[in-house]
Amino acid sequence: MKIFAAKVEEGIEGQDGKLSVGPVYRNLLSKNEFPPLDYDMSTAWDLFSVSATKYPDNNMLGWRSFVKGRVGPYLWKTYKQVYEEVLQIGSAIRASGVEPGCRVGIYGSNCPQWIVAMEACSAHSLVCVPLYDTLGPNAVNFIVEHAEIDFVFVQDKKVKELLNPDCRSVSRIKTIVCFTSMTMEEYDKAAEMDIRPYSWDEFMQLGRKNPSEIVPPHSFSICTIMYTSGTSGDPKGVVLTHEMLVSFVRGMDLFMEQFEDKMTVDDVYLSFLPLAHVLDRVIEEYFFRKGASVGYYHGDLNALRDDIMELKPTFLAGVPRVFEKIYEGMQKALEELNPVRRRIFDALYRYKLSWMNLGYKQKYASPLADLLAFRKVKAKLGGRIRLIISGAAPLSSEVEEFLRVTCCAFVLQGYGLTETCGPATLGFPDEMCMMGAVGSTSVYNELRLEEVPEMGYNPLGTPSRGEICVRGKTVFAGYYKNPELTRESIIDGWFHTGDIGEIQPNGVVKIIDRKKHLIKLSQGEYIALEYLENVYSITSIVEDIWIYGDSFKPMLVAVVALKEDNAKKWADVNGYMSSFSQLCTLNQLHEYVLSELKSTAERNKLRGFEYIKGVILESRPFDMERDLVTATLKKKRNKLFSYYQREIDALCKNLAARK
Repeated sequence: MKIFAAKVEEGIEGQDGKLSVGPVYRNLLSKNEFPPLDYDMSTAWDLFSVSATKYPDNNMLGWRSFVKGRVGPYLWKTYKQVYEEVLQIGSAIRASGVEPGCRVGIYGSNCPQWIVAMEACSAHSLVCVPLYDTLGPNAVNFIVEHAEIDFVFVQDKKVKELLNPDCRSVSRIKTIVCFTSMTMEEYDKAAEMDIRPYSWDEFMQLGRKNPSEIVPPHSFSICTIMYTSGTSGDPKGVVLTHEMLVSFVRGMDLFMEQFEDKMTVDDVYLSFLPLAHVLDRVIEEYFFRKGASVGYYHGDLNALRDDIMELKPTFLAGVPRVFEKIYEGMQKALEELNPVRRRIFDALYRYKLSWMNLGYKQKYASPLADLLAFRKVKAKLGGRIRLIISGAAPLSSEVEEFLRVTCCAFVLQGYGLTETCGPATLGFPDEMCMMGAVGSTSVYNELRLEEVPEMGYNPLGTPSRGEICVRGKTVFAGYYKNPELTRESIIDGWFHTGDIGEIQPNGVVKIIDRKKHLIKLSQGEYIALEYLENVYSITSIVEDIWIYGDSFKPMLVAVVALKEDNAKKWADVNGYMSSFSQLCTLNQLHEYVLSELKSTAERNKLRGFEYIKGVILESRPFDMERDLVTATLKKKRNKLFSYYQREIDALCKNLAARK
């Protein structure tokens, strides 16, 4: 059996009230000690500035132009051009009175200006703070106040939101710089609020007139504060230092050196995951380190395939929902084939898969199958794709297997959090044993499992299961202005992720559960189930509600225990004379309950992915007789799932069929 991780410490059985902990695992490349970092790479500024000197004429940042309202071809800025722009923007920031150590907000979609602003922050020891409104309706307000931000780079579409009088944080902001330009109305409104507004070109001109020497950061300087959602309440500010980002990049260098296929300056990454999330940020940092190119999607995820065909990327990273859509599209195309061609495709699929399962690399498993069928699949992904990485939530084995066989590219899963500065584990290419798994621990981290007795998970059992704990060079410094939460999360140097993992005998990790009832849908968005249940329970027809989310699906469904009186009032108004239990089977009542839940969601300003898409109606409250709740009426989620699984599966299948 091939081993993918080194066991460097044995597990410890709990005693005197202490929890059992599993063995400590390291990457095989750091079995004895963490490798040294490169002497010339200690900060994120080094990653970019060294490449700007080394690869000045390489394409760095690409974007699609709009010609007469239609999306045009990709345009590019070289490393040299971006570097010069960074110097001018950095000088303008300093000319605006911003001093090293201050926090600078960036609010908008991925684009070259986002990166220029980010690199300008690094050049002058400023702390980059992404503002991201999908963390909740008041998230931007909270982050601006909490991080004490008075200077913001903002996308033109977001200017109106930032200048909204209802935006409590607007009184703190002193300067805004638009990625493009603002309307005269927006200029006047900003001036009325004592905010200095600049277009991008105006700010560049300010920098040219007031050149400033860069003030490069130290490795221990804070690079960014990334805010991430919690189970409820306000977002948490994750503090990441320059050394953490550099450690991730250096670890990826060492990891990639093991394999035959190397990354080169000709590689191209399509960026569509939000730069306000850590995964896209660290991938782009790695591409900049290698002198490679990053092209940005034009802003419409529904038209992502058009960007893929235009850019022809070699590397694609996304959340499971993206790859599920690709899979669904390919399955639909297969269904349209005539029966003979479909049987040929299926036979070629099984033939190549059998050789891959025997250990052959995917490109050698069946060149004939690739030539006859699968090169056409690869062509739909631009024709040059070499590596696909899925993260943020589990990718179903069915989709992963299909992509591995048909895309003629490496397909990997990884696992990580903002708090681990991106992937804490990563799969290996061409290793079929990693199907459904997230790989082994990264080069500069250690990993172990801790017992979760209330859920029956024991790291010293067979298989080894428990809460994933991570320690190492890429683990965050703490939560900004929240030492109490930091102490709860980092114990004896180990960050407790809240995710339940299972470690295979070969050191490969699988994610199997969540310690708290915070889940990710397949598009990578966090959902706080108990919080949503509290919100939806105020709906007049709802007696109680249990919400179910699956990390392999993009939607929420719920079992709703109805208030009998209100349900019967609806029946009287609508002319139904059935019993209460029979009412619960009516499609009309299902639609009414969904509309009422939607109204509750709208009133409480829930996000689209927090809306309930389907319901199962229950005439009985959740009770102890069926072992669905505890003596204190807390929901037993595992029991609820087991009890309603058949109905949930049928409901989800029906919802998927309607799409």
